[in-house]
Amino acid sequence: MSTLEPASVSPLPEGITDPNYKPLPGRLGNLTPAQQHALDTLKRQLVDEGHFVAERMDDATLLRFLRARKFDVAKTKIMLLSAEQWRKDLGVEEIVKNFVFTEKKEVDKYYPQYYHKMDKDGRPVYIQRLGKIDINALNAITTQDRQLRRFVLEYEKFLTERLPACSKAVGHPVETSCTIMDLAGVSVTSFYRVKDYVFQAAGIGQDRYPECMGKFYIINAPWAFSTVWSIVKPWLDEVTVAKIDIVSSGMVKEKLLSQIPAENLPAEFGGACRCVGGCSLSDAGPWNPQTGEW
Repeated sequence: MSTLEPASVSPLPEGITDPNYKPLPGRLGNLTPAQQHALDTLKRQLVDEGHFVAERMDDATLLRFLRARKFDVAKTKIMLLSAEQWRKDLGVEEIVKNFVFTEKKEVDKYYPQYYHKMDKDGRPVYIQRLGKIDINALNAITTQDRQLRRFVLEYEKFLTERLPACSKAVGHPVETSCTIMDLAGVSVTSFYRVKDYVFQAAGIGQDRYPECMGKFYIINAPWAFSTVWSIVKPWLDEVTVAKIDIVSSGMVKEKLLSQIPAENLPAEFGGACRCVGGCSLSDAGPWNPQTGEW
């Protein structure tokens, strides 16, 4: 005798055109009664206490924070209000409105980090090439503070531009990214020189923009990576660590192509994409209609 899955107490989001879409647990359209109660309670407390910000506290966002704290309303509220205070302290709204990273093209030569098209599940692909980092050259071009502001700006655009465009392109909600971190050329020495920035960026992603990581591939790890990983791993929560796939050098092309269409994966990683002017500066994806049909 088969066991039927319990029906969700929350309806599916509007605008879904993919007939095969089935939301993962803890998402809109797949909430247990306890999870729905936690969502309703959190929202009611935020409203009653004057903390609710409608434009960035929709149900999907509140659920990201709830999942990050295993639907513990008290812990979730602490996390969310801490993120709100951080936004005020850093001036995130000002960054979104006025910050321009004019040195992007030059920085790309010494630290490529960019979004590029989608994976097979509709996630925007984010690529970082840590092995290309040249600290002296970067320091001559920009500052760590400006790099972090750029990082925050890209996260904001990820939420407000890239995810909605990807969702529309595939016909169902897309809430996470697919990240490739290329460590080719990274040494323990070079990592120590950038670890402060890496830790700050990781902390911002984990604490201020939770549950945005879908797939995370670490590729071309050098022999000394175990030392680097032992430093980074304690800074990450167990949910984040569980999503990280450290790919052996002989399996990089096969692993990446199993998740990313060849036409969307840059050629340097085994794909077939060769954007005019370079993939790292193309900003190709459904969020940028000028870069192609999606």
